[in-house]
Amino acid sequence: MKRKNEDIKEDFVQNAVIKWLSKNDWRIMSLATLGEKGVDIKARHNKYSRYYLIEAKGAKNNSSEEVAFIYSLGQIITRMNTSGKTRYYYGLALPAGSAIKAIRRVPFQIAKKLLLHIFSVDKKGNVIRYMPKDLEKLQKK
Repeated sequence: MKRKNEDIKEDFVQNAVIKWLSKNDWRIMSLATLGEKGVDIKARHNKYSRYYLIEAKGAKNNSSEEVAFIYSLGQIITRMNTSGKTRYYYGLALPAGSAIKAIRRVPFQIAKKLLLHIFSVDKKGNVIRYMPKDLEKLQKK
């Protein structure tokens, strides 16, 4: 994981994750526009009754990477759905620099309990999804 000074807008992060989801058997159900309340991306798996609720953030520089991570974490936690039998996965879609902070600071045990995944988006739009088992491996290094 290389750390790079980021300047990535939220809509770029959101679009990159939408492309990744579409390529990986997820159907986009709803998108929030900038400034709209609610989760940024809601997707449903094409084969299973599972949903992703994803909060996306951009970052302009190293100091805003921290803000993007903390703000997105607070937003996704307050939007977690605990009712019903539907299985929800949650995601933080962040520029690579913010994602590195999230990977280091969100304990894998918490990510596992909350079904929280981290999507790292680089300047080229490449997306890497880090699941709790990935966080565990990276945090034990």
